Parts: sequence; structure tokens; C-alpha cells
Amino acid sequence: MTTQEQELLEIGCQSIRCEMETLQRIASSLDISFAKAVERILECRGKVILTGMGKSGHIARKIAATLTSTGTPSLFLHPAEASHGDMGIITAEDVILALSFSGETDELRDIVAYASELGTTLIAITGNASSYLAQRAQIHILTAVEREDCVINAVPMSSTVAQLAIGDAIATTLMYRRNFHAEEFAHLHPGGHIEERIEANKNNK
Repeated sequence: MTTQEQELLEIGCQSIRCEMETLQRIASSLDISFAKAVERILECRGKVILTGMGKSGHIARKIAATLTSTGTPSLFLHPAEASHGDMGIITAEDVILALSFSGETDELRDIVAYASELGTTLIAITGNASSYLAQRAQIHILTAVEREDCVINAVPMSSTVAQLAIGDAIATTLMYRRNFHAEEFAHLHPGGHIEERIEANKNNK
């Protein structure tokens, strides 16, 4: 291995270690707000609407997909499209799960206002407990990070890893509470050879 290759490898390892440390801090800082968010979603008689802009929006889409595939009907609502007619997808029986690291994303303000008018539950996942979004949510889950794991400390990396981890934690906790079985997962995935993989896992136990 050349010196340059060693340097590149170390930078890559530092990035992963930084994200691992972020996840350890997030796990240690989870509080009752997480449990309340799960309980509220379990009580939801409508759907879970994920929303966020930019990189947070990409993470929100993935969380929506994970929830839907594990028994919690969910969808992604783009904040900009919401302000141009798509707000109509929101009902009073829904739960909105809004992601924004700063908590000050301008594009989310129309959704927040509309949810307030309807009485729709708003759960916020932000890195700033005193932010606009956090202060207007009924439930706030804090995902503060010390730094982004990039050389300019600005590109969303550690923060999006934290958001994704919270989303996955919500999904797996909901699965546990609903006693969601592998067979149900397979039923929702008629493609992709999921059923064969589940059977293989059973045989390997």
C-alpha cells in the first residue's frame, strides 16, 4: 500500500469513526420524547407523513419507505409541493414526522401552520431544541451532533446518519409493539426473493 493509499484509507476510517461516535451519543441521549413519538404513531388512525428539505428530505423518503414496508402506512410529502396544492394530503388523523437539522427550514413553515389549523400531530426531529420547528411540535426528538464528518464540517453527514438512525429505531420499535412477523414482511414484498431469504434464515438458526 502506498503512502497516498494509506492516507486515503485513514480519512475514510476517520469518517466512519466520527459517524459511529455520533450514533453512540444519539443512543445515549434518547429520552421519553422518543417513546411518546412511538406511542403517538401507534395511536394514529390515519397515515404517517414524512417531510423534509434537501438531504433531510432524502432521509425522510427512506424512513417513509421503511415504515410502509413494516406495517405503518406512510408517505413522503415534499415541502415545496405541499405549498402548491399537495397540502391536501394531510388530515387531522395523520401524524407528521418532520426532519430538519437546523429546525429553521423555511419550506416547512406552511406545513407547520396547516397542521396547527387541522390539529394534526407534529413530531419534529431536529438538532436544535430551541428552533422554530422544535418549538411548534407536540413532540421533539433531538439529534444534535458535534460536527459533520467532512473536512469542511458543513456537508450533512453525521446529522443525516443521526436522522436515519432515529427513523430506523422508530420503525423497529413499532414492529416490536405490533408483533410484526417475518411472514407479514414477506407478504408486503412479493418481489425481491424476500420469502426465500426469510426461510433461509429460519433454516440457519
